[in-house]
Amino acid sequence: MNELREQIQQVIESEPVSLFMKGRPGFAMCGNSHRALEALRRAGAPVTAVDVLPDPRIRQELSALSSWPTIPQVFIQGELIGGADIVEELAEAGELEGKLEQALGPDYRVAGSARVVDVLAPA
Repeated sequence: MNELREQIQQVIESEPVSLFMKGRPGFAMCGNSHRALEALRRAGAPVTAVDVLPDPRIRQELSALSSWPTIPQVFIQGELIGGADIVEELAEAGELEGKLEQALGPDYRVAGSARVVDVLAPA
């Protein structure tokens, strides 16, 4: 496995909630990325965001790992949940908070902004 794929895999496996998005939480560069982030924020999820735009290899390696072709991609405790539509549907049905609580425990909710990880930075 190459170093970039290992970095991406590390984020997916070690972060409670990871969001691979276009842009950053303060400046989403895509409506779908913004929608997924907002659904997670409303649910109080401890989001760790990764911007896929700095290098096309990030998106390629991510899609190879997840077998999911589009961005954004949301993972909870290493499990691919899906993209913006799925995350919004789960939130609207009241299932997103339940999924987060089941995976992370009843005290998962956090306040504040999302954490950002650069997978291109040396480990």
